[in-house]
Amino acid sequence: MVTDDKRTFRNALGHFATGVAVITARLDEKAPIGITVNSFSSVSLEPPLILWSLDNKSDTLPVFNAVKSFTVNILRESHQDVSHRLSQPGDHALDGLALRTGHNGCPVLEEALAHFECDVYARHEAGDHIIILGQVTHFEYCEDGGPLLYHRGTYQALRLQHPELF
Repeated sequence: MVTDDKRTFRNALGHFATGVAVITARLDEKAPIGITVNSFSSVSLEPPLILWSLDNKSDTLPVFNAVKSFTVNILRESHQDVSHRLSQPGDHALDGLALRTGHNGCPVLEEALAHFECDVYARHEAGDHIIILGQVTHFEYCEDGGPLLYHRGTYQALRLQHPELF
């Protein structure tokens, strides 16, 4: 089915389960910000590249168009409140979150399942979004804990049916 209805198209895309991440950045001496995304993806191992996309109407666009670096923080299943808070327009402050400063000067969420510190590699206009490619300069991850997932418009937990196969 092909339709011009954006809501129907978005609902169809929602059938693809995604992880949830918070992208953090600091522009000059201003307070750091974060925004929730589910558009994170790996691109290349050599060089190590990742990407994520941002709506052109996002109130964070001026910051992410200006920064030279950012950090991708992969959220744990217990981070629904963080995800929800930073997905809302208007308040992208990181107040009250356990943070540390990464090697690139951007905030790292202490409890993130993994994080990827990146230098901006490229930005590409793509329809109503901008695709931001990052070259990973440092990363860390933990072996314990499950990811926060998003599927059909709601948060989900990973449930392995046959863990012995993995």
